[in-house]
Amino acid sequence: MPLFDEPEEKDLPRSMPLAARMRSQTFDEFVGQEHLVAAGRVFRKCIEADQLPSMIFWGPPGSGKTTLAHIIANITRAHFSSLSAVSAGVADLRRVIEEAKKRLKLSEQRTILFIDEIHRFNKAQQDAILPFVESGTVTFIGATTENPSFEVIAPLLSRSRVFRLNLLSDEEIKLIVERAIRDGERGLGKLGIGVSEEALSHLVTASSGDARVALNALEMAAFAALPDGKGLRSIDLSAVEQALQHRALLYDKSGDQHYDVISALHKSLRGSDPDAALYWLGRMLEAGEDPLYIARRLVRFASEDVGVADPQALVIAIAAQQAVHFVGVPEGNLALAQAVVYLATAAKSNSLYRAYSQVRRDIQEGRNEPVPLHLRNPVTDLMRRTGYGKGYKYAHDYPDHFVRQQNLPSSLQGKRYYVPSDQGYEKEIAARLKKWWQGEK
Repeated sequence: MPLFDEPEEKDLPRSMPLAARMRSQTFDEFVGQEHLVAAGRVFRKCIEADQLPSMIFWGPPGSGKTTLAHIIANITRAHFSSLSAVSAGVADLRRVIEEAKKRLKLSEQRTILFIDEIHRFNKAQQDAILPFVESGTVTFIGATTENPSFEVIAPLLSRSRVFRLNLLSDEEIKLIVERAIRDGERGLGKLGIGVSEEALSHLVTASSGDARVALNALEMAAFAALPDGKGLRSIDLSAVEQALQHRALLYDKSGDQHYDVISALHKSLRGSDPDAALYWLGRMLEAGEDPLYIARRLVRFASEDVGVADPQALVIAIAAQQAVHFVGVPEGNLALAQAVVYLATAAKSNSLYRAYSQVRRDIQEGRNEPVPLHLRNPVTDLMRRTGYGKGYKYAHDYPDHFVRQQNLPSSLQGKRYYVPSDQGYEKEIAARLKKWWQGEK
């Protein structure tokens, strides 16, 4: 029986979606995930040696999880059984397990059980797999777009290696699309397809790292294009927009637009304008910008332009980053919008930024002085005898848990790096520091 119950490559029916027909058959064809499949990587060597542990592929849609399973199916000498958690149930699992037991007993052939969308199985269904993974009856391979830490039961997770697949880059999506345009056997090469540069650029950008989205849209646009007198089909920007149902926006993720718009967002946040900040955020997200790039910039802004004036700013920014990482797009876009509004309306201060900039200059340009003896930890008797920790004042033993002592190197004694503003929470910090600096209780 053919693996996955699919026809051989040379017999692939044209009725199959382009994304299925163009699925890589070997590691050499596979695009992306170099950290796993590059020559010499442990993951690839294990598969080529047919020594597979139970594993889980975790990554965004269209990043190659199922394709890797197909490649394993082509390489392994084990029997390969495939189920989709969307439609399969415990009865299907039991059938595959019983067949695996008989196969192992009669011919000593191992069975690899691949379950796509494993996160769709409930706890009871996942529990049903566990004993047979534990006993070696099957080698389990799961694929999921969701974080396995939350969606796969702990016992099954502990018996599996988790391999993280990354979102495909624009260059990788472009390579996959161009290969499909040229390929005359599995792809669209026999149709005589011509794609304009702006159409190709928009197709790549709007697919947001999902190869399946890109190939499905390409196929729709190709068959919608009427051949000219020479039998050629031209795909322009309008055709790609209609196939994707996504209007092309003026934005270049690697050019001036990328830097201009993120600058506009940053300056709108600094200017406490939530409306403008939301607009520039939307311009980037709707044009296909990497949401994690935006999240990183928001984290930077929270420390650089808000700082301790609102200590919750960094918490909100990190929460937005985690939300995007957890739920992806478009759901995560709203978390970014929430963070943008919070940061725009937060009290502003660059005191922290100025303080650390001065620290960096002093470290780079000044002397590399030793730590004062009283601040050093006397771990051994020798250290204690040579003065380590001598004279150190334990702050909690003093009124208000504060005591004056030298904490900077001698040449920097009395240096003030952090000078709080009169904004937000820094007002309280300023009052507290003033009290300490004046030697008051």
